[in-house]
Amino acid sequence: MKVDPTKEHEWLQKLLGEWTYEHEAAMAPDQPKQKFVGTESVRSLGPAWVLCEGRGEMGGGVAQTIMTLGFDPPKKKFVGTFIGSMMTFLWIYEGELDPSGKKLILSAEGPAWTAEGKMAKYHDIIEFKSDDYRTLTSQQLGDDGKWTEFMVAHYRRTK
Repeated sequence: MKVDPTKEHEWLQKLLGEWTYEHEAAMAPDQPKQKFVGTESVRSLGPAWVLCEGRGEMGGGVAQTIMTLGFDPPKKKFVGTFIGSMMTFLWIYEGELDPSGKKLILSAEGPAWTAEGKMAKYHDIIEFKSDDYRTLTSQQLGDDGKWTEFMVAHYRRTK
């Protein structure tokens, strides 16, 4: 099967490389944000997919994460997944670029912070500030219909 890369697949290739990150995240809705640092290695799986493998400190231990991202031409949507050693939930993404082409807005549904067994809507937003600097902002949609930011990560390319 042959893959004909689209401009969206090419956008994902900007993620390739080695990165360091520092992020601030609230571990629960009523707790202050904590700071963490780590590294991420992003490689391609052919022209259609990127694999982002992270490793860093979190909550007194080491966390590992894997994000997969691609673009589904029939759906006209970015698609992907996210897993982490600190969780048991498989996040499934669907998203699109904003009109500027600098932000990839990924939507997912996952466990809510507010009540056990309840699901909530989330956004993970990847924004390129320059070729070697990007952010990842995570938000949850509250019962009040407002998005609340609970995590922001700053990624800087090392090679």
